[in-house]
Amino acid sequence: MKQLLQNIKEGNAEIVEVPIPDIKSGHILVKNHASVVSSGTERMVVEFAEKNLLMKAKSRPDLVKQVLDKAQREGIIPTIQAALNRLDTPMALGYSSAGEVISVGEGVENIKPGDRVACAGGGFACHAEYVLIPKNLFAKIPDSVSYEDAAFSTLGAISLHGFRIAAPQIGEKVAIIGLGLLGLIMIDVCKAAGLKVFGTDLDQSRVDQANSKGVVAVHRELALDQGLNFTENRGFDVVFICADTNSNDPIELAGQLARDKGTVVAVGAVGLEIPRKIYYEKEINVLISRSYGPGRYDHTYEEQGKDYPYGYVRWTEGRNLSAIIDLLESKKLEVKSLITHRFPIEEGVKAYETITSKNNEKFLGVIIQYPDNGSSEKLERRVDIQKISVLNLEGNKVSIGILGAGLYASAVFLPIIQKTTSVQKLGICSAKGLSARQLAKKYDYEFACTDEAEIFNNNEINTVVILTRHSDHARQIIRGLQANKHIYCEKPLALNTTELLEIKQAYKNAQSNLMVGFNRRFSPFILKAKDFIKKTSEPKMIHYRVNAGFIPANHWVHDPNQGGGRIVGEGCHFIDLCIYLADSKPVSIQTIGLPNLGKYNDDNVVINMIFNDGSIATIEYLANGDKSVEKETLEIFCGGKVVQLIDFRKLILTSNGKKTQHHSRFAQDKGHLGSWQAFINSIELNFEVPITFEELFTSSLATLLAAESLRKKETIFFDEYKRLLEN
Repeated sequence: MKQLLQNIKEGNAEIVEVPIPDIKSGHILVKNHASVVSSGTERMVVEFAEKNLLMKAKSRPDLVKQVLDKAQREGIIPTIQAALNRLDTPMALGYSSAGEVISVGEGVENIKPGDRVACAGGGFACHAEYVLIPKNLFAKIPDSVSYEDAAFSTLGAISLHGFRIAAPQIGEKVAIIGLGLLGLIMIDVCKAAGLKVFGTDLDQSRVDQANSKGVVAVHRELALDQGLNFTENRGFDVVFICADTNSNDPIELAGQLARDKGTVVAVGAVGLEIPRKIYYEKEINVLISRSYGPGRYDHTYEEQGKDYPYGYVRWTEGRNLSAIIDLLESKKLEVKSLITHRFPIEEGVKAYETITSKNNEKFLGVIIQYPDNGSSEKLERRVDIQKISVLNLEGNKVSIGILGAGLYASAVFLPIIQKTTSVQKLGICSAKGLSARQLAKKYDYEFACTDEAEIFNNNEINTVVILTRHSDHARQIIRGLQANKHIYCEKPLALNTTELLEIKQAYKNAQSNLMVGFNRRFSPFILKAKDFIKKTSEPKMIHYRVNAGFIPANHWVHDPNQGGGRIVGEGCHFIDLCIYLADSKPVSIQTIGLPNLGKYNDDNVVINMIFNDGSIATIEYLANGDKSVEKETLEIFCGGKVVQLIDFRKLILTSNGKKTQHHSRFAQDKGHLGSWQAFINSIELNFEVPITFEELFTSSLATLLAAESLRKKETIFFDEYKRLLEN
């Protein structure tokens, strides 16, 4: 399928072929008929992309500070690579479209293939021939409403939400500053509610457009005088700022136009340096409208489809979408006259040239149209990037397919794979296809796809690398082992003991190698440290402090069904490393934690492990610290020796009063390359697997027990639990 993308690094827009998204639970697959280009949000992104690197940095000093902090912690080279990688990732713009339902995922009710729907959401309702839409982000369209009109529904919902939070009453007088798409739609919304409307804009053509809707509108120069006359010098009950500008003029004008104790609602992106004198003297209520309704930016609502109770949250973003469709059907909202440009998707780049005024044309509503090829069209979930001559797989050559194309894949692991020249790179699969297509092109893979069967059923692929979200790991590992594929899976191995036992059974029946990305074992500094203490017969005291940093409560990692929580999702790294360094089986595990205080998610904890040889490991995993402090600090005391490792950039080995220091000045080496190369060697050279399955099982079970200990508030004995589990 064709999709319109914006390259943030180079600044150019392009139409590319992307595999059609695969249907999944809680979603519908929609064939777009029309989408609307946002002259505010999308223009801002395009103009940012067109800046050179220095101008980008000047416009986002907040991001520059993050980059500098990261460089201080992790080194210059990986920081530069990460920043360039982010810039090199194309953006799928667009968030308001309409089309026909092609297929319906499990758990989505009251919708069927062939139904007509309006779609919403950044990253969902984008400018593409096919889009995958979560069940809370679409609304049915009646036959009397055209696809083009319905494509404005999300923009309409933005205006409607701003209207709702102001809560105006019938007969009140409102002013609208900024008569672009949001402002002109706001006029119809206010008129439908029985309000008296006044508008103003810097563009006389938009003023004329507002006048054609039967309201009083004037140029900005006349706004204050005419506006006060409109209200008999009492001021407006509500002032909606629908402008899109960095200027502070709209907020200043709004204060002048508002009545005593009136309300000002910022709907558009405008300067918000509120002049205190007039806002204080009138005691004006200032509100910021957040997009198109409750649910926005809540991944449990938008991505997981968990709706808010109707009686408590009457108007969610999804219900606002339906309300706009109702206004279109009743003719109380008219948008057809707002359309100034139409472009077929093949010429979608011209849409961006229009909204950035490159062609010097007046514009308002810009529509992208999509071909109607009929419902019988074959849904291509694979796009070939280039043809690669297939290596002879005899002799245990590795030919890989990748599952997952997120940030970890693009920033960390695919660059690692790129360094192993003996590996043949065939396919990359991701749910939506765009990221798979981008990475396949960037790292020279043969194809991109959205159906993981393209990877598992491909006879040319003998090794599958799993870089998906944690909830997919167990299922994909088992499927891969059953297909006789070697498996390299980024941690964790499993989210619960049921999955762990199912993997154990699948591995028992398989003839393939299985590896989990417990990469820290393979760090050069860790290997030096283990060699330093290996001749010591005494038990070890291991102290591992992890300044992990805060992650918001709505992040998917905290979701027990997707990420498993931070102990399972990331803590497994540190538990595995402590087991490896102790070189002994864990006997007991106890986890205690700080109170969450409504802010944290069981991610300020101390994990204590006692080992069979008497060694003790203490892991402090913390989300309440400052990120400027090093993330990982490891200390080992045993037999008169001390190991100190600071952020995998400095290693100090002390014995008999003598210190030996090792430094990595420009980059960390956490063992990603060493882990991957050891796995490749186990296949190509018939070496032993880098980590035995028993070790993988032990580390994974210990991690699950650490989380269980925190829940139960008790010490758990490893062998006792393992016996109960396996029986």
